[in-house]
Amino acid sequence: MDFTDIAKMFDRLESTSARLEMTAILADFFKDCNPDDLRSIIYLSQGKLHPDFYGVELGMADKLVLRAIAFTSGTKDSKVEEMWVKEGDPGAVAEKLIGTKKQMTLFSEPLTLDRVVKGLTLIETAEGKDSQDKKMKHLANLLHDSGPLEARYLCRIVTGRMRIGASTMTILDALSIAFATKEDRESVERAFNVTCDLGLVAETICRSGIDGIQRIQVTIGNPIKVMLAERLPSIGEVVSKMGGECAIEYKYDGIRAQVHIGKDSVKIYSRRLEDLTPNFPDIAQALREHFKGTEAIIEGECVAVDAETGYMQSFQEVTHRRRKHGMDDAVKEVPVRIFMFDMLYVDGKDMTTTPYLQRRSALTEWFDISDNVQMSTMRIVHSEDEGEEFFEEAITARCEGVMAKSISDDSIYRAGSRGFLWIKYKKDYQENLTDSFDLSVVGAFYGMGKRAGKYGALLMASYDPEIERFGTVCKLGTGFDDAFLDGMPALLDGYKTSKRPSSLDAKMIPDVWFEPHVVLEVVAAEITVSPNHTAGMGMIKDDSGLGIRFPRFTGRVRDDKDAEQCTTVQEIMEMYEMQAHDSTGIDE
Repeated sequence: MDFTDIAKMFDRLESTSARLEMTAILADFFKDCNPDDLRSIIYLSQGKLHPDFYGVELGMADKLVLRAIAFTSGTKDSKVEEMWVKEGDPGAVAEKLIGTKKQMTLFSEPLTLDRVVKGLTLIETAEGKDSQDKKMKHLANLLHDSGPLEARYLCRIVTGRMRIGASTMTILDALSIAFATKEDRESVERAFNVTCDLGLVAETICRSGIDGIQRIQVTIGNPIKVMLAERLPSIGEVVSKMGGECAIEYKYDGIRAQVHIGKDSVKIYSRRLEDLTPNFPDIAQALREHFKGTEAIIEGECVAVDAETGYMQSFQEVTHRRRKHGMDDAVKEVPVRIFMFDMLYVDGKDMTTTPYLQRRSALTEWFDISDNVQMSTMRIVHSEDEGEEFFEEAITARCEGVMAKSISDDSIYRAGSRGFLWIKYKKDYQENLTDSFDLSVVGAFYGMGKRAGKYGALLMASYDPEIERFGTVCKLGTGFDDAFLDGMPALLDGYKTSKRPSSLDAKMIPDVWFEPHVVLEVVAAEITVSPNHTAGMGMIKDDSGLGIRFPRFTGRVRDDKDAEQCTTVQEIMEMYEMQAHDSTGIDE
């Protein structure tokens, strides 16, 4: 397949923000694809060569891509960089500078999908002291034989920022339309939820139809999308919702981890599918040593503990294990304990389809408990009073709250789903506002006074999975210390764009736009109906969305979450309904 055809499809996607139109474009294109090509096309549409959990990225910085553009087009580096500052997108620069008519020469080769994948693989695997020069030259080699449109997307692929707006759910919709039926959509999504590999799902359904999809099973090495919880405003309502009895576990203030124990290796994944194994080598070793079987997938919370007292520490402490260097010292300085709370697979058996208590019982059967491998604290409660008593114990033990779990026969592990089989209740809920928010940065405003020359405030957004769009909820300007203010460009500028992201609805216009990627934890005083924000537009009042008042950054960058995993519009709506507010609640 010619890469030109793929680039034209990407361009059509980028030209619309309508999800149904995107789905139709993708479905029509997929129908004509060879199964051998489709997997790569899916990955490329996300700016990758592999699924998210693969752990290897193309890793080209904008400045290196600009060098390749300058080298290929014969333009001065200074001119290319000047255009980049204006455009905010290396792809747009390449499109303008790589000639409007491709000139084929004796030294040109057709730019096929296969050649693009091979060239990108050379970029990905370049190593050594001259690796950056190698990457630049490999990209320049591809750009040499590309036209403007192909150049745009080649440069976006290598930076991992495609900007075409096609989300995972849209691609799954398109695959269902192209190769199955509307009724099969749930099976297609489940196949993705238990493998986290969109390319695998695409190739399988293209090659073998829905029968192949239904044969996809939980597998060691393929992370499973985590199950999520709902929230309720009181322990009494939690217990009542669970039918009068439920299991309640401590909700630890750590990093949620999914651990894949194989025959010859152990992998620890974050909920964002990052490989955390290098950060927790002691936990990986301990789990392998204390597991009585051959293969397993378990979930637990990695929590920092005080070396002298053994008391649990806050989330900020365990994040010291996220650094890239000096891990031997970090392991000694920041002891970590994993509290296991679920078993998803063991020695050939998919445990996700079994009830919660059976999954928990399997953990105690298959693992020996040690100092740094323990079970989460759990109790079955039969009343509000018992639930309140356990909640107070959890807070005393320095947890952030509790997680209530159904013990009914249908309490299976619903990968990638949120529902009332699990309900979280945190100490924050005893305050006026019911929870913190994980919000995506989508814009920045330049500061004044002491913040002159820096980003002084950020435009924050929530995600609506039902329409696959982001909507703004607040302008965030408090809670930033000097170090964070100074570090904002390094954190954010890789996602800068010259125009409003196609997946974002916004009324406020910041000085700088960012593609949704970076997620920050925010607390606030109140949720209001706001004419200035677009999250949940029209849900409460026409021409108004949901906004949060007096937002403050907690200091926690949620690098364990993708933008699409941030707090949803539906969750904010639930919190709005839970909070104590008057009947108008309008933020003028």
